[in-house]
Amino acid sequence: MPIYNSIGQKYSKTRIPDSRIVNKLIDLLSLPKGSIIADIGAGTGGYSLALANQGFIVNAVEPSVVMQKQAVEHPQVKWFTGYAENLPLPDKSVDGVVSILAIHHFSHLEKAFQEMHRVIKDGAIVLLTFDIRFAQKIWLYDYFPFLWEDALRFLPLNKQINLIHSKTKRRVEVIPLLLPHDLSDLFAAAAWRRPELYLQPEVRAGISSFALANQDSVEQGLQLLAADLNNGEWNKKYGDIGNLTEIDLGYRFIRATLDN
Repeated sequence: MPIYNSIGQKYSKTRIPDSRIVNKLIDLLSLPKGSIIADIGAGTGGYSLALANQGFIVNAVEPSVVMQKQAVEHPQVKWFTGYAENLPLPDKSVDGVVSILAIHHFSHLEKAFQEMHRVIKDGAIVLLTFDIRFAQKIWLYDYFPFLWEDALRFLPLNKQINLIHSKTKRRVEVIPLLLPHDLSDLFAAAAWRRPELYLQPEVRAGISSFALANQDSVEQGLQLLAADLNNGEWNKKYGDIGNLTEIDLGYRFIRATLDN
């Protein structure tokens, strides 16, 4: 059973697509409206819906039926139950491919990249991924060190790039995503300036590394964070972060294109 069948029950409440990420995806895809885009690991379809609202036709691929059931219906979004490693789409059937903060859940990245290349015509593959080795080690990891350790186990960015290039022969470019302080999509480090949000169970439930972590470690971090927020200790130690409007926490867009 996909992990999101168990942890994705209220995912759509806290993982609201951020318009700046949507705009950047559209910019990097560089396709005319009416183009067909495959959204791989589409989750509850937030970004699929956002792209459809901008005039694209979206084939949303997601293994978890629990996640799919939370999707808002749209005439230009068609759902497919399937995995990235074996996409239920015909060869050269889409104009572009996106995958947003999903590739760390794929079981076999080589196959997933080969499949993305198989189903696309000659447009761009655009991924939003992360490599914590590029991140500032902010306060979040003092309270929840497992988030840092967990992310270190994920494939480094240069290996992701090499894998895409070797399996698709596409040219690969990397574009940093500096995280704004007011993101609507509450993924792992998104609330970097809003520590109180991590105290909310439904925010944590939408972040796989919290949901899958040892719950004693989570509880320990929560108690310490709550205490430090209440007694002013957090502000004393980390309050300066409030002066920043954006921050590099290791999130990156990857754009893979054919040399024409």
